[in-house]
Amino acid sequence: MAQRTGSLLIAKGKNDIAVLPRMANRHGLIAGATGMGKTVTLRVLAEQFSRIGVPVFMADVKGDLSGMAKQGGDKPEFAERAASMAIDDFRFEGCPTVLWDVFGQQGHPVRTTISEMGPLLLSRVLGLNEVQSGVLTLLFKVADDNGLLLLDLKDLRAMTQYGGDNADQFKTGYGNISTASIGAIQRGLLALEEQGGGSFFGEPALNLQDLMQTDGNSKGVINILAADKLMQSPRLYATFLLWMLSELYETLPEAGDLEKPKLVFFFDEAHLLFEDAPKALEDKIEQVVRLIRSKGVGIYFVTQNPLDVPETVLGQLGNRVQHALRAFTPRDQKAVRAAAETFRADPGLDVAKAIMELGVGEALVSVLDAKGSPTVVERAMICPPRSRLTPLTTEERKAVISASLLYGHYEKAVDRESAYEKLLERAEERNAESGQPTPAPKGRTAAPRSETADLLGAMAKSAAHAIGSQIGRQIIRGVLGSILGGGGKRR
Repeated sequence: MAQRTGSLLIAKGKNDIAVLPRMANRHGLIAGATGMGKTVTLRVLAEQFSRIGVPVFMADVKGDLSGMAKQGGDKPEFAERAASMAIDDFRFEGCPTVLWDVFGQQGHPVRTTISEMGPLLLSRVLGLNEVQSGVLTLLFKVADDNGLLLLDLKDLRAMTQYGGDNADQFKTGYGNISTASIGAIQRGLLALEEQGGGSFFGEPALNLQDLMQTDGNSKGVINILAADKLMQSPRLYATFLLWMLSELYETLPEAGDLEKPKLVFFFDEAHLLFEDAPKALEDKIEQVVRLIRSKGVGIYFVTQNPLDVPETVLGQLGNRVQHALRAFTPRDQKAVRAAAETFRADPGLDVAKAIMELGVGEALVSVLDAKGSPTVVERAMICPPRSRLTPLTTEERKAVISASLLYGHYEKAVDRESAYEKLLERAEERNAESGQPTPAPKGRTAAPRSETADLLGAMAKSAAHAIGSQIGRQIIRGVLGSILGGGGKRR
């Protein structure tokens, strides 16, 4: 049977099972035990979206997705599966791919500024409690009021030290800045830097429009973030992806009902997003998931256990692929029952029993029909992927990176005058009046200033990006702050 026109064939059971492009931004879930086929399902969905011109973003947490840039065929059994499933148009092919890496080693560097990340998400990265988070928020407010740009970690370190040294001065206008909270923030910043998080903050900041491209054949570009190293800092990984979602919501215009999404965002290891998240943050995540579909963005959570996703979020995931689960413990049995209950039942199928019997590559699948209602769950075989399963070699990766239209833009870091330089300059002026020298803090030097044309151009773009991001949300940054309303204002 051929793929139905206007639909994305992902599996075959008694019938073809396909995601309707206009329902793809109603989000989705890919769940199942390790080794049962979640990654292959992710690949198949991403390839299908790319084929109809929808860009995709995914994090490569195991380091095995980069081969999507190359034609498949390295697994002959996939050709056999395609033949047995009678997929008429099946052929091995690669996808247009852009590689990214927070650390700038396996792809284009990904950066944002401290200001754009904002105090709410930074507090989670730094492991701050509510009181300490309030002090961090206060420091952002002081920086805003004094025209001090917070771009990278040295800016925030300098701002933290400045706030602590002048706590008495700020007490009346802003509130208490306790020494203990300042110490907690400084320790968190040190730990973050030791984890490599410092390379993530700076300029040029990522322009999210660069993720939403098509190639010359109108195929959607698949953006792959190398996350195997980033996963060593799971809280930073989860917060980074959450920042991306919030920025997408903040920057994209309302789109209404589209024939296909503007972007599909796969969130692998989704349990990390909700693990130890305070209730306030969990509520905001639920709101982002609910609201972002109106911007034309579909989110697909990938996780082992459906119980990893809160019910308020799970209820918004319309397209579902459930691979096998194993029920060895009472919690496992509860997960199986919970997974079974989320599907629209088929009277002839014992869903809970089927979940434990599924083989590799098999899944229980339910998608949204043209009216937005979930189809009856069906046991099915997932279609084979068309791209290569083997990861790119080092040389192949370099070739993909250098061939990208973005190559050279994000690779050149820009360090313009911001809070660190201004606070150092103020200290120098004060000490010059008193005749005392002001050495730069140990291990840090003021940023060199270049006057070359290309650097000025990059600075101008970064400045415009930063200014645009700050207008209207100096204090409450990003959707995770703006939807807090009055309750999210800084103390």
